[in-house]
Amino acid sequence: MKEKDFKAFLNALSQLEEEKGIEKEKMIETVEQALLAAYKKNYGEEKEATIRIDRKKGYVKVYAIKRVVDELPSNHDEISLKEARSYDKTVEIGDEIEIEEKCEAFKRNAIQNAKQIVIQKVREAERETLFSDFKEKEDSIITGTIRRIDERGNVFIEIGLNEILLPTIEQSIGDVYRVGERIKVYVAGVEKTTKHPKIIISRKRPELVKKLFEIEIPEIEDGVIEVKSIAREAGNRSKVAVYSEDINVDTVGACIGQNGMRIKEVVRELNGEKIDIVKWVEDKEEYVANALSPAKVKSVKIIAGEGARVIVTPDQLSLAIGKSGQNARLAAKLTGIRVDIKTEEKKEDIVKEDEE
Repeated sequence: MKEKDFKAFLNALSQLEEEKGIEKEKMIETVEQALLAAYKKNYGEEKEATIRIDRKKGYVKVYAIKRVVDELPSNHDEISLKEARSYDKTVEIGDEIEIEEKCEAFKRNAIQNAKQIVIQKVREAERETLFSDFKEKEDSIITGTIRRIDERGNVFIEIGLNEILLPTIEQSIGDVYRVGERIKVYVAGVEKTTKHPKIIISRKRPELVKKLFEIEIPEIEDGVIEVKSIAREAGNRSKVAVYSEDINVDTVGACIGQNGMRIKEVVRELNGEKIDIVKWVEDKEEYVANALSPAKVKSVKIIAGEGARVIVTPDQLSLAIGKSGQNARLAAKLTGIRVDIKTEEKKEDIVKEDEE
């Protein structure tokens, strides 16, 4: 085994320590343990031995561990006192002594085996780093750059040094994805797997809206205003219920901002998705009425087992229901109450939306 091979191996470990933060000493210890396991597999599990890598030159050395006995050795783990003292004159009976073994065939393959071990450990470290980095970002918004889009419409986003998949199931129909553009995504979850960590990012989930509100509205970030509930049909419309314990705070007005600047930023990020900001109140009837905004509701009555019976004037009916029933459907999701809308004149069901 050439000295340059040993030095190249140590240099590679030093570079890994610098670039990836993997401690050189721990990596050498890991390689030593793995080589010992390989040695025992080749020479017998019962053999007591140790393997050391010279930290300066990289040499791999194998030592058999033998117990010093007065009589002739009865097995390969023993050595006579006379022979032991040819290595170390201070040893006594009962001591253990390390005797270097040649086993050149094993040592010739040691560096190649070590390289494979290091590659495996580097991959493991990279996976662990990836998991840790994104676990810290879970339930938050991060920004990346769209790098490619495959034939199925899956979008691959470069975040830091990693390329993360935004699958079609997590995309908003209101988005148009273009390679090279910057984009915000919500980190919905990070899970360990037997291979790479599973990182779930989304442009579709209601939590994205909530996090955008936190970014644009300081009162939410500071806890003065609380987002109680969100109902979303991504790319079309969202309803956001907000509340403050401070009765002097105009929750809806604060979210809209002066000249609508705050909400406009959220809408811009969501590519024109309509957003209704709803004042949350403890009174369920009033809450349902608020949730059906922008429609004006004449009355709401909560009936056990049936949900909310809502009365509107004929001119407000289509607005209360919304296109394809969307407004009523989102109001039901937002409040968690089934909504049954009727006109005052006809007294008959027009639309009924179940809690989802």
